[in-house]
Amino acid sequence: MYPYKIAIIDDNQAVLDVLKLTLEEEFESIVTLTHPSFFTPFLSEGETDAVVLDMNFNSPNLDGAEGINWLRYIKGHPNAPAIVMMTAFGNIDLAVTSLQEGAEDFIVKPWDNKELIKKLLKAIRKNASRQQEKEEIEEAHLLKEQQEAAQQMTLDEMKRKHVMDILDQCKGNLREAAKRLDINRQTLYNQLKKYGILHE
Repeated sequence: MYPYKIAIIDDNQAVLDVLKLTLEEEFESIVTLTHPSFFTPFLSEGETDAVVLDMNFNSPNLDGAEGINWLRYIKGHPNAPAIVMMTAFGNIDLAVTSLQEGAEDFIVKPWDNKELIKKLLKAIRKNASRQQEKEEIEEAHLLKEQQEAAQQMTLDEMKRKHVMDILDQCKGNLREAAKRLDINRQTLYNQLKKYGILHE
C-alpha cells in the first residue's frame, strides 16, 4: 500500500463510491467530496498528496471551465497537491488546458483502474519534484540576497574605515577631513553618526 492521501472530488456519488473502493486498496487514505468547495479545509492542512478532480459540477455548459477554475484555485495555494483531472469527454483541448494550468495529468471516464493508479503515482512524484525545484530556487534567491547583503555590509565597513583613516590623518579636524573626502562638513557629520564614530 502506498503511503499517500488521496481526495476524490466529483458530484456523482456512484463515481465517488467506485473510486473509493478501487483506490483504498492501494493508498493509505481516501477522502470523497461532492464539490471542490468542501476541499478548502484540506488545503489549509496541506496533508493531501493528490486530488482526482472532476471537470464539471454546477455549470450546465459541461465545458470543463468550472473544473479549470477549481484547478487554478487549488494550485494557487502553497504546497498544493498533485491534481489529476477527470471528465466524461475525451476533449484534447481540455487536457492541454488543464496541464497548462498546473494539473499533473488527465483521465477520461470511463477510466481504467490500473491506469488511474499509475497516473496518480506519477502525478504525486511529479508534483513533489516540482515543489522541491521551487524550494531550491527560493533557497538560491535567498542565498543571493544574503550574499548581496553581506557585500553591502562589507562596502559600508570599507567606507567606515576610509572615513576613519582620513579623520585620523587630519587629527580629528572635521573641516579638513571633509575637504579630503570631497564632501561638505554636514555630510561628514552624518556619516560619522551613521558609522557609529560620532555620537550625539
